[in-house]
Amino acid sequence: MSAVTAIPQKLRLILDSIRFEHTVFALPFAYLGMVLAADGLPTLAQFIWITVAMASARTLAMSANRIIDRQMDAENPRTASRPLPAGRLKLWEMTAMSTVSLVIFLVAATMLNTLTLVLAPVAVVVVVGYPYTKRFTWTSHFVLGWADGIAPAGAWIAVTGSLSWEPVLMAFAVATWIGGFDMLYSCQDRDFDVERGLHSIPQKWGIPAAMRWSKGMHLLTVISLLALGPWLGLGFPHYIGWALAAALLIYEHRLVSPTDLTRLNMAFFNVNGYIAVIVFIFTFASVYV
Repeated sequence: MSAVTAIPQKLRLILDSIRFEHTVFALPFAYLGMVLAADGLPTLAQFIWITVAMASARTLAMSANRIIDRQMDAENPRTASRPLPAGRLKLWEMTAMSTVSLVIFLVAATMLNTLTLVLAPVAVVVVVGYPYTKRFTWTSHFVLGWADGIAPAGAWIAVTGSLSWEPVLMAFAVATWIGGFDMLYSCQDRDFDVERGLHSIPQKWGIPAAMRWSKGMHLLTVISLLALGPWLGLGFPHYIGWALAAALLIYEHRLVSPTDLTRLNMAFFNVNGYIAVIVFIFTFASVYV
């Protein structure tokens, strides 16, 4: 294989390893904070650099996660076939991807405004530090939620250059949504976590309890998204999107049970993507009504 063809194949393997295509599911909540901060469309430069910052931050988070957890991934039957633990990727290749992502993220933060640059290292610590938390605390789900909740708040800061309570509520909605789902997702690794001494809600209290925790978290998500409407004076499309998102969250919980986790990937990769896109589209429409 020539170097010309090897490089694109390696890059494709790295992007597949970090599920780069799912960045599209993470972008809508950053865009939500962006359009609400701008009360419509931001400048083209803001849109471009927010997109770059979001994509690079997620790539950094995922590549760092793969590097930090590579030994555990190799021991876990569910993740042993991933490119890094399986030996199809070398450690330096994933490290290079995370380093490039970090540089791009900091450049994007610099191009937005002073506050985004000042807070960028905080975001880096959170997204890179998350994988370590499950080694010593069952609250790791909340840390992951916080890491994702940075997206709408960060986009708001990128547009306004300041932080207020509205993006905090948006961040809380995203944090409870992602944290609640992570409680479900970690159910499939409960036995491995118990054996390996890792910490999670399923590991500590069992799968049925984790599903109850998840429902409570998603109830907070629904309440938070609803509260955004009157607080920001959003039009009726916001409430249509809210109702659809709430219905999808209910459907998501009906896909799984303590004795049947076979449709968990469908809940994560399909339903969560629909929720993110729906909330953004309908809230964006409500700005103009």
